Amino acid sequence: MAVEPLEATPSAAPPGSAWPPLAVAAACAVALFALVVGRTAEPVAATVACAFVLAVGVGLSLWLAGRPAARDEAPLAIPAAVSPTSGAIAHSAAVLDALEDPVLVISGDEPDDIAGRRLIYANAAARELFRTSREAGPLVTAVRDPKVLDTVDEALFGGVTGEAAYAAGGAQDRVWKARARPIQGVDGRRLALLTLRDETELRRSERTRADFLANASHELRTPLASLAGFIETLRGHAKDDPAARDRFLGIMQEQAGRMARLIEDLMSLSRIELNEHVPPQGRADLKLTVRDVIDALGPIADEKSVRFDVRTPDAPTIARPADRDQLVQVIQNLLENAVKYAPAGSSVVVEVVGDVSVEAAMAPRRLGAAHMTLLTPDRAVEQRYVALRIADAGPGIAREHLPRLTERFYRVEGQKAVERPGTGLGLAIVKHIVNRHRGGLTVESTPGEGTAFGVYLPTIPENCPP
Repeated sequence: MAVEPLEATPSAAPPGSAWPPLAVAAACAVALFALVVGRTAEPVAATVACAFVLAVGVGLSLWLAGRPAARDEAPLAIPAAVSPTSGAIAHSAAVLDALEDPVLVISGDEPDDIAGRRLIYANAAARELFRTSREAGPLVTAVRDPKVLDTVDEALFGGVTGEAAYAAGGAQDRVWKARARPIQGVDGRRLALLTLRDETELRRSERTRADFLANASHELRTPLASLAGFIETLRGHAKDDPAARDRFLGIMQEQAGRMARLIEDLMSLSRIELNEHVPPQGRADLKLTVRDVIDALGPIADEKSVRFDVRTPDAPTIARPADRDQLVQVIQNLLENAVKYAPAGSSVVVEVVGDVSVEAAMAPRRLGAAHMTLLTPDRAVEQRYVALRIADAGPGIAREHLPRLTERFYRVEGQKAVERPGTGLGLAIVKHIVNRHRGGLTVESTPGEGTAFGVYLPTIPENCPP
């Protein structure tokens, strides 16, 4: 902000400017008095004294006139300029807003004053992450993680650069590395620069590798032991028994297929988790996708004498943003489970609706059924959704099992029969795909009456930009 130059204004003479005329007048008065008194005594001496006194008065007046006048008024108030620190932040706001990593500038006064940690600047990425504004405010209103706050205190009052892990929370479970370092404020304030780097993909990759080793070793142990045992038997006393050999080879083929499905599901789940925090970019018509999957699963349903009761609207049901291939995987897993547990001669109801609120998408449909939300998206109030509901007439699931349905390898007791093979990863895959789409997942079930799974995905009107 430009500061207007100060203009000179006329003013009254300062108090010091009155001294020269007063000195001249006093000198003249003394000289006149000496002249009048001295006439009666010594005229010549009186004249000389009068001239001397007059000269001294004139000289004194000239010396006083040359001195700078004493100023008694208050000093001139100069408009205070913006401090260099805040000025630099203001001029760099456009550059900082362009950064993908969140950046915050924090000030602090006293170590014991927790409320004194003030957030004085946040770039665009930080405002989006912490849902805050540019205006200054207490740091604790944006960041509540104790480790991050301790790191900021060390930078403010100890001059030490530190790091801490910060979990942002929410449905996507993002992980950041927070780094706080002291910076010098030109106005003497204690300042700290807090930057955050997204390490979600790295942490998930590490966790996925660890989970893969633990789960794969557990699930592969049984089929590997079976294969090893049958191979040993076939090489031993059963090598000359054709009937036993055919039976054992059939079991070995089944166990090998189980391992293949398990490895395929584990790899699929790993790929989904690695990109779970990155939303898809495409679009998909949920109604058409459901019909394509039903056509592909028709032979399996016919084999079990199960019918599909499909209920879809006439209007398009566009999910956007969406990855159609992943939505096919979601629908296929849910329909396969429904056909697997549906009794022969029953129907699997598949219902698709479009342009519904989150409350309508989450609402239970079966009176008296146990209902649970397995995944709730981070959403805006005005967000609209397209929803899918798949209901079977199978044995149902007891209420206590519902919260654990999307855990890896979790199976409900009493539903592990050989005629219902599976890896225990189907619903975990469904949950992670729906989470990547910023959608929601619900389940409602009544023992003996069947189970219904609901999926709802965000939609954007076709006349709006993506």
